[in-house]
Parts: sequence; C-alpha cells; structure tokens
Amino acid sequence: MLNIVLFGPPGAGKGTQAEKLIVKYGLVHLSTGDIFRSNIKGETELGNLAKSYMDKGELVPDSVTIKMLEQEVVKHESPKGFIFDGFPRTNNQANALSVFLESINTEVSVMLALDVPKEELVKRLLLRGEKSQRADDQDASIIENRIRVYLEQTAVVASYYEEKNKYQSINGLGSINEITERLYRVIDLI
Repeated sequence: MLNIVLFGPPGAGKGTQAEKLIVKYGLVHLSTGDIFRSNIKGETELGNLAKSYMDKGELVPDSVTIKMLEQEVVKHESPKGFIFDGFPRTNNQANALSVFLESINTEVSVMLALDVPKEELVKRLLLRGEKSQRADDQDASIIENRIRVYLEQTAVVASYYEEKNKYQSINGLGSINEITERLYRVIDLI
C-alpha cells in the first residue's frame, strides 16, 4: 500500500499536486479539513466534540482528530493507499498515525514536502485570494502569519520522518507539471 504524507506550507501546491497523485496512483485523498467539515456538518459525535473546541477558539485535541481520521481510513475496502493532506501536524500525531497504520498492517511510505520560498508562497496565496475570494488569502499580513505558524509549529514534524528515512524534499518551484514530474520520480522509486 502506498501511503503518502503530502506536506508543505500554505500555498505550496499540496491540493493541486494531490489531485494528480490520486489519479496516477489510485490513492484515497484524506484531508483533515474535509473530514472535520464533514463530521461537523453531519453532526457526528466526533464532529460535535470537535466543534465544541473550535467554538471556544481552541485547538481540537489530537485524540479527536486521530479518531476521525481512523474512522475515515477504515471506510475504504482494499485501497491502493492514501494521501494524508493536512495531517500529521505534530510529532504526536505522526506517532499516532504510525501506530494506527501498523495496526492495519501498513505504514507511511514517504513524506513528500513541497519546498517553496516564503515570497513565492505569499505571491501564490494572494493570487489564489483574488480568484477564490477566500478572505484568509487576500491579506498579506494574515498570509505571513499562517506561514510563520506553519514554520514554528508544523514544519517540525518533518524531523519525525527524516529520522525514519521517509522524508523527501521536493522543489516546489516551476510549472505544475514540472513539480508533478518531480513527485512521480520519487514515488516511482518506492
């Protein structure tokens, strides 16, 4: 089973590249954001619990996030693999993911980290904000804060996969197809 952690700061192109990897390798895309929204909208027990934290402006505990993800994984019979998008964000989550995947006789194959300079990220996000009207992509100071939070709190999880020799940095500059080809070259060697 091919299990990919797709990693990178906001604006690195994870969503765009995930779509291409899903098609080529027949993977199931698991976005924690989508899973959260679905559980909250469906008013599931976990969704209501997550919403109770979010309504107070608090982070949803890892245990709730992990349980939602586990429930989503087991919904799929005989998958070729998964792309984890937006997860894990902490070493604790990375460890919990490893334990869970081990319990179903698989593991993370690779963390693919899209490496894009901050100036390019800001430019991409502002452009996306113009097109999508997403408020969080229209203000450079908000964008810079999101990137800062990513670097301070999330980027550290890369070391977890580096220690396991499962980390691959991918140059995230160039055309969409050039970046996709770089990803394919790494995946095809797994």
